[in-house]
Amino acid sequence: MAKNKILVTAALPYANGPIHLGHLAGAYLPADIYVRYQRLRGTDIIFICGSDEHGVPITITADNEKVSPEVIIDRYHAINKQSFEKFGMSFDIYSRTSHPIHHKTAAEFFLDYYNSGLLVEKKSLQFYDTSRQMFLPDRYVEGTCPRCGNENARSDECENCGALYDPSELIDPVSKISGQRPELKETSHWFFPFGKFQERLESYIAEMDEKYGWKDNVLQYCKGWFSAGLQDRAITRDLDWGVKVPIPGFENKVLYVWFEAVLGYISATKELFKQRGEEETWRDYWQDPETKYVAFIGKDNIVFHALIFPAMLMAWNDLHSDDENFVLPQNIPANEFLNFEGKKFSKSRKWGIDVIDFLSHFKADSLRYTLTMNLPEYRDTDFSWKDFQAKHNNELADILGNFVNRTFTFIHKNFEGKVPALYTLSTRDEELLNQLEGYPQKIADLFEEYRFKDATLEIMNLARAGNKYFNDSEPWKTLKNDREKCSTTLHLCLQTIYTLGLLFMPVLPKSSEKILKMLGKRSVEWLHAGKLNLVEGESLGQPEILFRKIEDETIEEMKRKTAPEAEEEADFEKIDPISIDQFFETDLRVAQIVEAERVKKSEKLIKVQVSFGKERRQVIAGLGKAYEPEELIGKKVIVVANLKPAKLMGLESHGMMLAVDTPDGGLKVVEIDQSVNNGTKVR
Repeated sequence: MAKNKILVTAALPYANGPIHLGHLAGAYLPADIYVRYQRLRGTDIIFICGSDEHGVPITITADNEKVSPEVIIDRYHAINKQSFEKFGMSFDIYSRTSHPIHHKTAAEFFLDYYNSGLLVEKKSLQFYDTSRQMFLPDRYVEGTCPRCGNENARSDECENCGALYDPSELIDPVSKISGQRPELKETSHWFFPFGKFQERLESYIAEMDEKYGWKDNVLQYCKGWFSAGLQDRAITRDLDWGVKVPIPGFENKVLYVWFEAVLGYISATKELFKQRGEEETWRDYWQDPETKYVAFIGKDNIVFHALIFPAMLMAWNDLHSDDENFVLPQNIPANEFLNFEGKKFSKSRKWGIDVIDFLSHFKADSLRYTLTMNLPEYRDTDFSWKDFQAKHNNELADILGNFVNRTFTFIHKNFEGKVPALYTLSTRDEELLNQLEGYPQKIADLFEEYRFKDATLEIMNLARAGNKYFNDSEPWKTLKNDREKCSTTLHLCLQTIYTLGLLFMPVLPKSSEKILKMLGKRSVEWLHAGKLNLVEGESLGQPEILFRKIEDETIEEMKRKTAPEAEEEADFEKIDPISIDQFFETDLRVAQIVEAERVKKSEKLIKVQVSFGKERRQVIAGLGKAYEPEELIGKKVIVVANLKPAKLMGLESHGMMLAVDTPDGGLKVVEIDQSVNNGTKVR
């Protein structure tokens, strides 16, 4: 059990619209899984989030609707809070940056920097809309990027290539307010000397990576900023909506949202403990050097959480005593993007679905499982309705749900609905017990490494193993000729279900609660998983269907509503037929990937060693853009085993793995159930 405190934050969602599935996969679901797991371990952990409620997009929406910004933030804060609750997010607090406690906290940080002389006042040219008589913040101006030619670049930053530039460099600028060409007009702002912290930030990130293993996407993104050189960055803006700049002469300006929003994590923690009547306890999490701080974000927020926020905290720490110093993130496990049916989510094209709408049709746990199995942990991934249906029907219903239901139904019918006794163990029984005993640590290790997809796959593999054990033990036969053996089989099936209920709790909280309720168990401690916790003769709850199948018609209707331009299935009439004899010439075999490493000087090729059982072979696979090598290890795949050897980049390849094209243009290897023996012929 961890002794030290853990502080977890999830990126503050912007209160300008409802959250969609991509947001969940980017930051919120991984954070919730991690927090739920740690709570099962008995860890002292708090989970902080809330609405980001200032900035230009909110004022644009308010202007378009002819309402105040308060109307917009109140609307979407309520919608998103409800969405998170229905999805099963377990925040300790879901706060708002419009709260007075946040304004006070942000003003304190600004004043400390200002009074110490850290901030620099600079005059600069900013776009001004003469027809509306107002300065235009970045998002109010669009033009062509001077670096890459993107025609939808903002006034000082291009989201396409990541370039930062002076507003005067933007080509053909247009005001989003009036549609007119704005003029550049002088204004004065306060700047944070970001560049002064580059060397310290580089050392900090290198140290954290060495100790805790940061994800490569975060490291590469930061290296890109370091290579370009960190520059001073304005922290005030000419707006009337936001945290007011707390010094004379700047009453008509506000703190730039990128500066004050990250401080919302601190202000929300203060609010949490104020609600608990422990106003100073927030310091135990933010200002204890032993606290482990983990920040969950999407890749679009890396710069703010890996560079800007740490620099701000370093600046504060420089100005205060050690006991008032803030902890910096120990890890920032940022995810890539989740697309929808092969394309980015788009409100204007009605492409995608909001969380609140999704959960009005389907269970939260079905969505949590599908997203977890498709988390963009290393690369962009794609959500599709067909995959959602397959994950729900073929895995949740047919594997997990079926194992639970068949076990409980059999016991209620033949053992009076009570836990059967445990008698002499066979070799098969002992193998299952050994597997159960080792599983909690295996899953814990993966969760601690933020490998939630791999962990969930392994838990489902245990459900597969449970089904196989049930089938192989044939309790419907032993019931008649060896009742003690049958009793032992059913007892161990229940123990497996108990382990599954605990291990799945972080991913499938509602379904796990149902499983434990059927078992008559209240305890939800991680350390109990994998052990014999059920007592002979204890009464069990009635069997309950965990997951009912989703029909094709339902999925097709959802697809029509949310992805109207989705490509049709491939036209099989255009495929040239082959004879059955030609097919039988191909020898397809099941093999397990036991080693994998990148081929030097190639972005595409990965060298893998596959095991057919007694034989191992080297295969050079073009999966380098779809997988990290370590993702492939352990997978059971299908290999064309009778191909003639071929040389790629000077390396011999003795076979070819089967893979499919994904809707986002990537590749996915065809995986086989772990229970299938290596070397098995595919027919």
